[in-house]
Amino acid sequence: MKLHGTLTSPYVRKARVLILEKRLPVELVIEDPSAPASPISGMNPLGTIPVLEIEAGRYLFESTLVTHYLEHFDGNPLQPGDADGYWRSLWWQALGNGIIDAVVERRLELRRLPFNQSMEKVAAEEGRVRRAIDAAESTVRRRRFLVGGAFTMADVVMGVALQYTDFRYPHDWHDRAPRLARWLAAIARRKSFRETLPPE
Repeated sequence: MKLHGTLTSPYVRKARVLILEKRLPVELVIEDPSAPASPISGMNPLGTIPVLEIEAGRYLFESTLVTHYLEHFDGNPLQPGDADGYWRSLWWQALGNGIIDAVVERRLELRRLPFNQSMEKVAAEEGRVRRAIDAAESTVRRRRFLVGGAFTMADVVMGVALQYTDFRYPHDWHDRAPRLARWLAAIARRKSFRETLPPE
């Protein structure tokens, strides 16, 4: 299998962390969908990354689908076995994905020409990030992992989301959410997170 994407995309990074955690036989192929000669649109009609090439001519796209496939590839998904834990894991994943989306939207708005930028849009996305982090801080417990006693997709998505926030929208959330910051510091020491950090 081949994973097509960039080293800075948080959507791609979720898959890269999962690949390392599960030691899956997946080759990373660097592809920038914005490049004029990019083949991404031929693999994914939406023109976005990541794209997972399962076999020649067969592709999966959209990060949630890609990670879901990779998570179940070896028959040992990174999800709690009980119903309550499963739904709590999905809650954390929804929150983390929302943070990623908000930080991406904020960055895209700030990349527009100054006279086309909407500071209202920027403020709205920053508000989404703030509320999501506050919700995470009020929910996180003094445990190594977010759900139960094992590393799950909740940890993958939230870890990537918070590190992407630090990468593209650095601010003082660590001081405002100390329990969440301590959890992230521990997760960030995992090999899968250290080896997939975006380049400076």
